[in-house]
Amino acid sequence: MSKTISRRGFIQAGAGLAAAGVLPAASAQAPAVRGGKPKPVVIASGNGHQFRNGGRLTCVETAFEQVVAGKDVLDAVIAGVNIVELDPADTSVGYGGLPNADGVVQLDSCCMHGPLRRAGGVAALEGVRTPSMVARAVLRETDHHLLVGAGAQTFARQLGFAIEDDLNTDTSRGLWLEWKRRVDPTHFLDPASRAQASLRAGQSMVADGLVDPEHFYGTINCSAINAAGDICGVTTTSGLAWKIPGRVGDSPILGAGLYLDNDVGAAGSTGRGEANLYNLTSHLIVENLRRGMHPKDAAIDGLRRIVANTVEKRLRNARGLPNFGISFYVLDKQGRHAGVSMYAGGKYAVCDDNGGRQVVMDALLDGKPGA
Repeated sequence: MSKTISRRGFIQAGAGLAAAGVLPAASAQAPAVRGGKPKPVVIASGNGHQFRNGGRLTCVETAFEQVVAGKDVLDAVIAGVNIVELDPADTSVGYGGLPNADGVVQLDSCCMHGPLRRAGGVAALEGVRTPSMVARAVLRETDHHLLVGAGAQTFARQLGFAIEDDLNTDTSRGLWLEWKRRVDPTHFLDPASRAQASLRAGQSMVADGLVDPEHFYGTINCSAINAAGDICGVTTTSGLAWKIPGRVGDSPILGAGLYLDNDVGAAGSTGRGEANLYNLTSHLIVENLRRGMHPKDAAIDGLRRIVANTVEKRLRNARGLPNFGISFYVLDKQGRHAGVSMYAGGKYAVCDDNGGRQVVMDALLDGKPGA
């Protein structure tokens, strides 16, 4: 007979793990500060202050420049992520993103407009380099949230977006061919073992330095707040490298890859999408902000939920902890922000009056996913 655990028991169990040193205790919760106007700030995943696509500004610098110039905050953050979507050097987003198992680049994106309290998204979109702009068009031009596949492409074509036959670059295509060589040296394996072979092949390419570990799962998330306190955000990705065609992760799904409330704050993610989807963690984090938690503590709590719900043996390492990475980027109504990851080692991007920079992320767990 299976044994259920009450909410009180779950909380007590989590406290026990923290006391035993398996999970660190959360820092003291800071009550939300009410009143006053925030200073404008833009935050993003680490690639938000890395790529420039030949220009002078990164994603967060571009978005911040537009925010302080009075542009709509959503337009500003989308202009920011466009830098990365269009840069072929970032193989996790947009043009040149790592393709699916058939060698086809399929892109996902979601955006939310805090003041309008609306959102738009696209998934498995082919042929458009900037899916974030199509997601914004869904928000502005339709009564829907999410368009997918061929329908999303038709919608983009109808609005005048250029549709290309192939979004691969020589780099992304070459990496796909190397993955095919590793996963299928003697043609297809049986279905059960082939799924694991696919994952091992991808992980081996990361270990060999061919694929940036951050690009294996892909994604850029970017959120901003202006001086009036308006909050908007966007997430865009080429998804899990060499995914099953048609697979959609957390990025275009409200409450998972992105969620915000203009009265409270915003949260977005990168990393293993399925772990986020099963917990709708970005929504949980925003609700934690609503209860007065600091962005760091709100995200730590979300990561704890993921740890508690990761019960499949194949997803746990020798310590019984998740064998994958996932990160959250959190911004509250007062302009406070945090980047928090499952394991140490990452950075997130920030731009404010002090300029653009990368900041070391806080982490829930010590060690590495595979150890």
